[in-house]
Amino acid sequence: MLREVWPFVDAHRRAGRPVVLARLVGRDGPGSRPLGATMAAAEDGTWRGSLSGGCVEGIVLDTARAVLAGAAPHVTAVSPGDDLLPWEDTPVCAGELRVLITPAPPKPVHTAITTALAEDRPLTVRVGLRPPHRWSTAATADQLPDMGPAFTEELTGRPRLLLIGATDLAAVLATLAGTLHRKVAVLDPRPGHVASGAFTGTADIVRAWPDDWIARHPLGVRDAVVTLSHDPRIDDRALRAALAGPAGYVAALGSRATHAQRLRRLADAPGLDRLTGPAGLDLGGASLAESALSILAELVAVDNGRGGRRLRDGDLPIRATTAAAHI
Repeated sequence: MLREVWPFVDAHRRAGRPVVLARLVGRDGPGSRPLGATMAAAEDGTWRGSLSGGCVEGIVLDTARAVLAGAAPHVTAVSPGDDLLPWEDTPVCAGELRVLITPAPPKPVHTAITTALAEDRPLTVRVGLRPPHRWSTAATADQLPDMGPAFTEELTGRPRLLLIGATDLAAVLATLAGTLHRKVAVLDPRPGHVASGAFTGTADIVRAWPDDWIARHPLGVRDAVVTLSHDPRIDDRALRAALAGPAGYVAALGSRATHAQRLRRLADAPGLDRLTGPAGLDLGGASLAESALSILAELVAVDNGRGGRRLRDGDLPIRATTAAAHI
């Protein structure tokens, strides 16, 4: 997806180095990455992204670097077994991939994408699958020009993750959540906690009572709230405000005994059946990083409608399907 590689693309373009994108625009058979998966290769030899989880990246990079060197942009067909010797087993995910190899978009489109991602605004991006592979952007797909066969990706604003309590665990959660493309805000009315210095640009740190902040910034169905302060005067206000709205994941840190007390205090709160506590999956970890991983793993599972059990014990597709990109 464009979001995954865009910091790399933007940094090289700002430095005046050309960048070529390789985008997965079609596939026959199973695969480990969704349509829209993107690799970016820069003139200095560096690259980011993945189209298949590793089995075709070398082939695609050679093609991308040829376009960097002056070859014409084009759509190419790649199979995971293309570089195997005759006696080597072909991967199970050996369906043919159709990959668009083209320079990164020109400045107006580049600027529109950069701005949309920075400001968390929705944007639809289209690139033609036939020469000259023109790019265009608009707020919605129906506002884009008809250019024949094309690949369209809908960029959406990042869902929010509200962390209630500026604690050491919140700092670790904020760092990890950034890699999940979550927009993180840490809310805490206590001046000493807000000024701890534990958060280094990984989140918006706001000194505020969480229920007041949520009233001014209503939550959506993709948003999540996790209370971490261990102070009922703060956490309970946040939970009441979050459960009254449509947030998709509302969780509270604490032991089972602490959560039982919490449920008694909040017995009259609308939506209490949606509250998750103790927060997280049963990983058995004890460190801050392990606790943060447990909470975020549960959040990802809830986002994708999964239960969070071991993959070897299930039979559902490993990856939940998304509809962010289309031809």
